[in-house]
Amino acid sequence: MIITKTPFRMSFFGGGTDIPEFFNVHGGAVISSTFNKYCYVHVRHLPRFFNYSNQVVYSQIERVKNVNEINHPAVRECMKYLDMHELIVSYDADLPARTGLGTSSSFVVGMLNAFYALKGKYAGKKKLADEAIHIERDLCKEAGGWQDQVAASFGGFNRIDFNREGYEVSPVIISPERKHELNDNLMLFFTGFSRFSSEIQNDTKKNIQEKTKQLLEMKALVDDAERILTDRKADLDDFGRLLHETWKLKRQTGNKISTSDIDSLYERAMNAGALGGKLLGAGGGGFLLFYVPKENQKLLIESLSELLLVPFEFENNGTDIIYYDPENYSLED
Repeated sequence: MIITKTPFRMSFFGGGTDIPEFFNVHGGAVISSTFNKYCYVHVRHLPRFFNYSNQVVYSQIERVKNVNEINHPAVRECMKYLDMHELIVSYDADLPARTGLGTSSSFVVGMLNAFYALKGKYAGKKKLADEAIHIERDLCKEAGGWQDQVAASFGGFNRIDFNREGYEVSPVIISPERKHELNDNLMLFFTGFSRFSSEIQNDTKKNIQEKTKQLLEMKALVDDAERILTDRKADLDDFGRLLHETWKLKRQTGNKISTSDIDSLYERAMNAGALGGKLLGAGGGGFLLFYVPKENQKLLIESLSELLLVPFEFENNGTDIIYYDPENYSLED
């Protein structure tokens, strides 16, 4: 059996500029971090006692004889891509899917990591990220950018730049004390709304040419945010104020980015002392992240009392194999 543990990510700046239709022309950049909420993928070979050959367990249970019969597109395409057969694949996670934290990409990265380990092969961070992008965007035909797969694979607090040649991952050089202060000033709330990111990404993709100005401004904020983080003399609260700027720009890049309910929650948070915030992911619901000075946090929690507050800490590892017990197994009868 193989068990992998892969973190979810929160994207702060530059979301939307990681879509190839944009960065192939203008270049793209994001600042994001993984944090200590994870998905777990368990993989082992299925004993040959049953009238089915593969079992996939997620929010549903699928039992099929042929890989092509698997309904879950990511599992099906990953198994076909690496020629995997006679498996039990199980998924569970610390946070719900379709909530703006790159959950589907973390799943694909963790699954690829597990499959390679089951084959007795090592796959590096870049290989996992590249192949997860290929599976989700090319084989599954799901719209979206590249940052989620890269973040899940590499882990850490990074700036990721995109261009025609691919991408480059650069750790943001921030002191431990300043990083801890940033962590303490960020508050994550679950709105209870879930959506399919690809639907919103399709809407955003259609509007890229019309929204180029906003996306270029969002890309420029990446430089500003990196300067605030790396300059110890800079006011860290400006990071929160920049989040408010990217919130305003993001809302202009698609009709499905926000809703009246989410707008109301955001306004209440700002009135309670948040300096800025954003919807994580493509938009439309899921998690709201706010930058809130410590003295205002109690009031903000009271103001958003109907929402679930999710404590978190930044993490640095990316996808990991946490249990490795290889099997002597052959597909030959």
